[in-house]
Amino acid sequence: MKIVIIGGGAGGLSCAARLRRLDDKAEITVLEQTDEVSIANCGLPYYVGGVIALRNKMQVAETSVLTKVFRINLRLNCRVTAIDPATKKVTTADGSEYAYDKLVLATGAAPIVPPLEGLDRLPWFTLKHLADADKIKNLIKDKNIQTAAVIGGGFIGVETAENLNHLGIKVSLIEMAPQILPPLDEDMVRPLQHELGNNGIMLYLGNGLKGFEHNGVILNSGKRVPADMAVLAIGIRPETALAQAAGIATDARGAILTDDYMRTNLPDIYACGDNVAVKDFVSGQRQTIALAGPANRQGRLIADHIAGQAYPYTATQGTGVVKVCGLTAAFTGNNEKQLQRAQIPYHKMLINGTGHAGYYPDAKDLTLKVLYDDEGKILGAQAVGAEGADKRIDVIATVMRLNGTTKDLRDAELCYAPPYSSAKDPVNIIGMAIENLRAGLYRPYFGTDFGDMLVLDVRPAEMYHAEHIDGAINIPAAQLRDRLHELPKDKTIMVHCVKGYTSYVAARILLQNGFDNVLSYAGGWKQYKALKNLDSETGGVS
Repeated sequence: MKIVIIGGGAGGLSCAARLRRLDDKAEITVLEQTDEVSIANCGLPYYVGGVIALRNKMQVAETSVLTKVFRINLRLNCRVTAIDPATKKVTTADGSEYAYDKLVLATGAAPIVPPLEGLDRLPWFTLKHLADADKIKNLIKDKNIQTAAVIGGGFIGVETAENLNHLGIKVSLIEMAPQILPPLDEDMVRPLQHELGNNGIMLYLGNGLKGFEHNGVILNSGKRVPADMAVLAIGIRPETALAQAAGIATDARGAILTDDYMRTNLPDIYACGDNVAVKDFVSGQRQTIALAGPANRQGRLIADHIAGQAYPYTATQGTGVVKVCGLTAAFTGNNEKQLQRAQIPYHKMLINGTGHAGYYPDAKDLTLKVLYDDEGKILGAQAVGAEGADKRIDVIATVMRLNGTTKDLRDAELCYAPPYSSAKDPVNIIGMAIENLRAGLYRPYFGTDFGDMLVLDVRPAEMYHAEHIDGAINIPAAQLRDRLHELPKDKTIMVHCVKGYTSYVAARILLQNGFDNVLSYAGGWKQYKALKNLDSETGGVS
């Protein structure tokens, strides 16, 4: 059997290697239009910043291993110009033809470069290939770059900004949307924006790029930002012109449409990776989700299908993680904006805990948020913290994949020792909080505008006097039962503490003593302060 794979990235080579393990006699050809295959693209910002010091570490699999061990017919600098489904042949730019029994399109996606003003006035780069990273590193070294503008606040943009900053370059991160990292909700992303500012990275939010000039960039607002170079991380588009020309069906964005076995509408042609519109695990809608893990799984699935071991692709959750200076943000499933667009009703819960036991030294704050429906089905989750965010989201992502509910979060038996977690892990705590809410034991509050509510601060008096919400009254939790007479029963009382647990206890006391309209502030003072601190234009946000 002759299998031709167009594209030597994660999906294509995952497919090729799996095929070889299943069929030692198959004739496997990979056609790659660049001179790079099996590159760790996700590590490119860290290579630019010198965190990954050696260039050869960016090669996931050596070319010699692919050609000699796996006996893959690897063709580099080989651009495919046409696919003929009728004759089952592909043609390359040098006029060569490759016949196939099965064809796999793993062409990925390309960085978006809009028609900006003055593209010739300032050195600028995209960051997809190892060659791109080499060019950036060489310019920084040769021209003694002091300032840089990074355009786009997604994964690559944020990671590139951090790594350029790591080199001592003064970085401006420019994002057209009102926040960075679109997979996260606004309440979860704000501490990350503050972290960037605290590390000397200037943020320009809600203000896109208009063009370049010789000594910097011009924003849509007319503001000029100094820069010796720029990195465009605006977004990506599926590389599917070749597929479309061959009659392969795509969606409105140009992403290839496949069935559950990654087959296109044309016989014996498959597609995988960033060029495919996958089914979203939560909404069921088709969309492009550019992640290496799903691309690898899709490539493997195609190989199994070709080899007669078919099983369906069960949608993409969109599970990811990103380092933001000293913090980590992780997520899975849908966020609030996605659920609203899909018209999926949801509830939410947010807690503030720590990455390991609070009594063990150096416990760091961890914020965890879960979105769920009336039945307790988990629709999405996000975590931000200095430690442990990734493992909590991995647990929740696994529960989601197995169609678990918030009760399973409450009941999950997770490993515990003081340096690593708590006897009640944050995953358990948020499950308990949700189940308490679903049982009607309390109601949470998430905003920063309290209207005519009575704000009741149940922290110790010294904490209250140090800083508190304007207009709040202070009755420490230990005194609450003895001072209930001081509180009105005809007003909504919003109770808050440090992290959210004591306010829940206080709310239960009030609700069992004749107070009907009681809210408990989700995440406590820590969450309120994080939101309010970043409501102002401080912390490097403009």
